[in-house]
Amino acid sequence: MTDNVFTAFVRNAQPQPNPDNIIQGDRWRICLLTDALARFEWSDTGHFEDHVTQTVLNRDFGHRVERTVTERDGRVIIDTENLHIDYDGKPFSKEGLCVVVKHISSTQFNTWHYGDQSRGNLKGTARTLDEADGDKKFGQPLDMGDGVISRDGWAVLDDSKSNVIVLADSVNGKPNPFGSWVSPRDKGCIDLYFFGYAHRYIEAVQDFYKLTGPQPLLPRFAFGNWWSRYYQYTQPEYLALMDRFKREGIPFTTSVIDMDWHLVDSVDPKYGSGWTGYTWNHELFPDHVKFLDELHRKGLKTTLNVHPRDGIRAFENAYPKAAKRMGVDPASGENLEFDLTNPDYMDAYFGMHHDLEAEGVDFWWLDWQQGGVTRQPGLDPLWILNHMHYLDSGRDGRWPLTFSRYAGPGSHRYPVGFSGDTVITWDSLAFQPQFTATASNIGYGWWSHDIGGHMFGYRDDELEARWYQLGAFSPINRLHSSNSPFSGKEPWNYTGDVRASMTASLRLRHALLPYLYSMNYRAAFEGRPIVEPMYWQSPDTWAAYDYPDEFRFGTELVVAPIVSAADRKVARGRADLWLPQGEWFDFFDGRRYEARGDAGRAVTVWRALDRMPVFAKAGAIVPMQRLGEGDDVNSIANPTAMDVLLFPGASGEFTMREDDGVYAHASAGRTADTALRWQWCDGDTGDAGDRSGAVEASATGDTAVFTVDPVRGDSSDAAPKSRDWTITVRGVARPRISGNRLESLEGLENGVQASVGSVDVTLHPADISYDEATMSLTVTVRDVPTDQSLRIAFTDGLEIADNPVERDCYGILLHAQIQFFAKEKALNAIREEGVRAIGSFAALNKKPRFDGDFLDVDLPESVVSALEEVLLRS
Repeated sequence: MTDNVFTAFVRNAQPQPNPDNIIQGDRWRICLLTDALARFEWSDTGHFEDHVTQTVLNRDFGHRVERTVTERDGRVIIDTENLHIDYDGKPFSKEGLCVVVKHISSTQFNTWHYGDQSRGNLKGTARTLDEADGDKKFGQPLDMGDGVISRDGWAVLDDSKSNVIVLADSVNGKPNPFGSWVSPRDKGCIDLYFFGYAHRYIEAVQDFYKLTGPQPLLPRFAFGNWWSRYYQYTQPEYLALMDRFKREGIPFTTSVIDMDWHLVDSVDPKYGSGWTGYTWNHELFPDHVKFLDELHRKGLKTTLNVHPRDGIRAFENAYPKAAKRMGVDPASGENLEFDLTNPDYMDAYFGMHHDLEAEGVDFWWLDWQQGGVTRQPGLDPLWILNHMHYLDSGRDGRWPLTFSRYAGPGSHRYPVGFSGDTVITWDSLAFQPQFTATASNIGYGWWSHDIGGHMFGYRDDELEARWYQLGAFSPINRLHSSNSPFSGKEPWNYTGDVRASMTASLRLRHALLPYLYSMNYRAAFEGRPIVEPMYWQSPDTWAAYDYPDEFRFGTELVVAPIVSAADRKVARGRADLWLPQGEWFDFFDGRRYEARGDAGRAVTVWRALDRMPVFAKAGAIVPMQRLGEGDDVNSIANPTAMDVLLFPGASGEFTMREDDGVYAHASAGRTADTALRWQWCDGDTGDAGDRSGAVEASATGDTAVFTVDPVRGDSSDAAPKSRDWTITVRGVARPRISGNRLESLEGLENGVQASVGSVDVTLHPADISYDEATMSLTVTVRDVPTDQSLRIAFTDGLEIADNPVERDCYGILLHAQIQFFAKEKALNAIREEGVRAIGSFAALNKKPRFDGDFLDVDLPESVVSALEEVLLRS
């Protein structure tokens, strides 16, 4: 049989362990995959499992693990660089098997005895957030499962109950058109993987990917905005909605059509519920092929919701063909029962889906909610649906993609995740950042949440705006809501600042596509999910564990979403966060924050509704794209107009990665790579936290340089022939020219030099600007051939801007909903004493004499905290 996607999955795995790494007896086997990752097997029969399992694909990491093996008093003692294993050779027991993890001194629980539960496990993720309000479900804490990392230094992955995946020409006497099948494994076996990586969290997760398979690449459109609603749209109504989004300048790339695309209410009761269905409802969609074609013309990919539990019933258009495939007389009307263990049914099932795909469906939303039982013991229907649908979606060279729930360790191979129907509350919003970040501890990187919330709850405009802001910095940004007439998430259902904020978040998300897509490659090839908990890079800094709402977003950014209602008196929302040691800049307005000590710095920050706390590291480079207009607003093409954000204080590099949209090329690493380089003040000034060197260098007139290298790579022709580049250096002072600070834009071009290849480019005044509000210097160079380099040099140097303390404090006090007299007293203290005014704020809350009467002065804690943030940023 010629390999198909199902057989290739098995053949491309490496389940056989390296014999050099095995220590074994008659009924036990220990395999060292690395010096920190060990497999422990016990078999009542003496047969050990070397097939692919539902979770594990690869057991040979390509090298012999150095160790010493000693037998003493009937015990086997194995020492590696990172583990000390002590085993009595008998059935596994707490007394007979233990592992000591080396190189960790911060815990007294670094020894594991068989059966121990890790109290320090940093947790993983859950199957669904259905019916959960925040971190609780029916009042009980949500079970997040274990991750492969722990503050105790060890974690255990139990693979004992996994089925195996084998090559099989037949199943239960029936020919198997898939060529491979999921089969039960031997009973009486224990199969554990011990991760003993101490606090090397990143290494542990990367080796988890080696063991279970990498995160696959997602197609570019998946990183745009997804529109989803459980609602009975009609064909004209839905298309008109997509047109209005375009007119409003709001980009979407993915249309998620919920279950009402198929017959639901008009199913004869003799067939049961209309929850399962595969026949288009032509009352709502009179020409569904034209409908799907129109969505494609508008730049949208489409996924349809399916609940496959009830099989293929006689009222379905697909029934006659499917019945014949299964040897059932179509005239009988016999239900084709949903049976994931029957290859005949699965072949008919996928044939039906292929016919629907031929009409224009791009991928499927597998909305399985009906429990975990199949006719094969231990086989979870959600897992097998994810596995087979994902592989099938990649047949014939297609870019594989499915949309479904989490089904246990290894599920990261089948993106994108659907976290379930979210309740619309602040508690739900507050839990989603933590839920997303800890999922990376079990390798699950591509979660998609119901941004804005799905059902129940209440109307809260501020909540919606804050949720959209989180969506812009989520792995996948999918809006979703119920069929309530009051729950539509269109921004024009809101007013004023809320509508503006929601629209800005959706536009920002689309603009971030170059950054997001580059992180897609990092996730697939380097084992680094786009969202990482803060403790991954600071495992021995205890403050990094204390702010679960905060996370790293790719290589350049730290995000701390606001997940509670604003304080009315200060008219801003609050986030408590931690910044690692170094210099950080507000992504939106360039304000500088310093964390000088080794332990970093805890900060309380306050933001109005227009943005949330996002920080760029010193030297960060964030490539973005210029949004299209009109018919191009939804474009996911490799952009011809780039907007790049640069941040001062250190030098940096970033490789923007693109491809030609062909999955075989992309998955083989055939990319178009554009290296971006930011040389701060003519050389790296060293530690980003040492600002003095950077300022001194810039003050002496050294040159800061931004460079775009020619596009490189096996798919370099995928890049456009030329690009416009707009470079914004955020957080810098108005430039000096010949040692003098410019008071206007006149002459600004004299301090900037640009060249393409070896040819100088003449810059005009309109090409350069400075924005006082965001302390940003912007330069545009147009029509740069992508096979040539671009160099932009700031010849008189740049300086990190001083934070505009008085101006920002005035802004806080201006909008604060407090007494005017309190505002005046606070502003006067700031003007007279600067940062020392902090010591005066408490004293202002007195009763001074005023015209013979006493007047209360009330400076609330929230206003004081917001002022302190500004005064103490740097």
